[in-house]
Amino acid sequence: MSVDLYSQRVLELAADIPHIGKLTQADGYARKLSRLCGSTIEIEVCLDNGVVSQAAIEPKACALGQASASILMRHLVGARLEEIVQARDQFKAMLKSGGAPPLGRFWELRYLESVKDYPPRHTSALLPFEAAVAAVLDAMHTKGIKQNA
Repeated sequence: MSVDLYSQRVLELAADIPHIGKLTQADGYARKLSRLCGSTIEIEVCLDNGVVSQAAIEPKACALGQASASILMRHLVGARLEEIVQARDQFKAMLKSGGAPPLGRFWELRYLESVKDYPPRHTSALLPFEAAVAAVLDAMHTKGIKQNA
């Protein structure tokens, strides 16, 4: 069985990550590290009424982590914590237990479905979404927004 882990679409996404850099002022920040591969993701966000209004990312990751970061950053502005958590959890289920790909704003994660056959790569693919959840939670804390979950 031959799986195309680095499909043309994965490579296109990895090469085109929006919102790279830093924000001038952020409400929340997170840095996540994969001890297995050394990938790091840093994300800054601003919230407006519980919705991500600005975001910036500093990815130092493999092509799979970069593709995941690209998908995240294409759709993070306008998202609420619940949507990001749901996408992360559906993405994790897709990789680890054969779940369906996420729907909604993060539907492009389906392009990373082949990663499920490579368990050591799961962490690097999930890292951007783990960082986004942590950054939004940090911003909610900073702004005194109560978490529903």
